[in-house]
Amino acid sequence: MPASFSQFARGVKVEGAFEVLAHAKRLRAAGKDVIELEIGDSPFPTTAAAKRAGIAAIETDQTHYGPSMGLPEVRASMGAYFAQRFAVPVGGENVVVGPGAKVFELLFCEAFLDPGDAVLVFSPHFPTYVPNIERRGARIWLAPLREEQQFRPQAADVAAFLERDPRPKAIFLNSPHNPTGGVAEADDLRQIADLVRGRNVVVFADEPYDAMVWRGRHHTLLEQPGMLDQCVAAYTFSKSYSMSGWRVGYAVTSPAIAEMFGRLINTSLSCTSPIVQWAAKAALEADGEESVAQMDAFRDQVQFLARGLAQIEGVSCLEPAATFYAFPNVKAVCNRLGLTSQGLAMYLLAGADERLGVACLGGECFGTAGAGFLRLSCAEPRNRLQQALEFLPVAFSRSDRAAAFAAAHPEHRLEARYTE
Repeated sequence: MPASFSQFARGVKVEGAFEVLAHAKRLRAAGKDVIELEIGDSPFPTTAAAKRAGIAAIETDQTHYGPSMGLPEVRASMGAYFAQRFAVPVGGENVVVGPGAKVFELLFCEAFLDPGDAVLVFSPHFPTYVPNIERRGARIWLAPLREEQQFRPQAADVAAFLERDPRPKAIFLNSPHNPTGGVAEADDLRQIADLVRGRNVVVFADEPYDAMVWRGRHHTLLEQPGMLDQCVAAYTFSKSYSMSGWRVGYAVTSPAIAEMFGRLINTSLSCTSPIVQWAAKAALEADGEESVAQMDAFRDQVQFLARGLAQIEGVSCLEPAATFYAFPNVKAVCNRLGLTSQGLAMYLLAGADERLGVACLGGECFGTAGAGFLRLSCAEPRNRLQQALEFLPVAFSRSDRAAAFAAAHPEHRLEARYTE
C-alpha cells in the first residue's frame, strides 16, 4: 500500500503558468503553431558581465558550500546597490541571498506565522502566496485590487484588516504588481507604513519587477521610516538581468531578520550556489546599461501589446504602469461566448483554431478577483505579438467553435455572467 500524502500536499495548487506552458509545449510538439504569452520569462540572454563571472567562478572552483546567508562580498555589494538606489541606510548585514525571490515567501511565512495568524493578501495575487501561507496553518484575508483604482493597494483595506481581524500578523504587498501591472505610489506606501508602524505586524514586499516601472519610479516600503524592522523586501535577477534559470535573488531587511532567514536557509537549502552569487554581483556592478536597454525593449513591447488589445471589440485594457504583462478585461467576450476567463485562455490555446493558438492565462490563476481578465506576457518578438493581436478577434468571432469547446470542457463554462 503506498503511503498517503499529507492533507496540505493533496490540496496544494501549483503556479498555473507552468501548467499552461506544459500544455503549449505538447501542442507545439504535435505540430501546432503556438504564440507563447503565458510565462513570465525574459527572451533576452543573460547580461554579459554576469555570464563572464559565472564562468570564471566555475573555472576558479568557486563550487563548494558557502555561508547560508550568502557570500559576504556579494551581500555587501547588494547592500551598497540598494542603499545607493533608494537612499536607505543598509549594508551587507541587511541582506540575505537566496535561490530566486520566490523562496523568500516561504522563509517569511516560516519566520513570522503561527497557526491561526491572519495575512492580508491583495488580489489578484501571485499564486504561490496561498500555499506558502497555508503551510503554516495561517489564514488569508483577501482585499481586492480594483481596475478603476489602477490596481493600486488601498490603505483603507489595510486599516480594515488591522481593525477587524482578531490576529492580524502579516501583509503581502506586491508592487510592481503581477499580474495587473499596477504600481503602489509613494503616498500609498506612506499610508500603509503609518498604519503598521509599531504593531506586531510584518510586511512581505515582493518586488521582483522593480526595474520594470514605466511611469515614475519604483518605491519600496523600506524607504518609509521604521520599516526595516517590520518589512522584508525581496528581489530577483530573473527579470532585470535575464537570469531566471540561474536562480538567484536577495532580500533586504533588518540584520536580526536577515540572520533568522539565514538559519532557516541553513536547515533547508544549506546555501545558494556561489557560482550564481558571483554572477549576480557582477550583474549589479557592471551590467546596468545592458539591463536598462533590455527594460526599454520590454516597455515598448508591453505598450504595443496593451494598446493593441484595447482596440479589440469587447476588450478593455489599462496600459500597465509596470511589468511586462498586459491584463485586459475580457468580461464582455466571456459573457458572449459562455466561457470563464480561464476557459477563454484555454480556448485560445487549444480550441479556436487547428493550426494556431495563443497561450495566455485566465485571471482566475491569480485568485477569484482575477476572473474576467487575461494575463498576457510580451516576451515574444513584435511580429508574434502582432500575429496574436490579429488572431484574437478572429477567435472571438468563432462562436460555434467556442460552444463546442465549452461542451467538451464543462469545467470552463461560465455559469453566472460577469458584471461588466
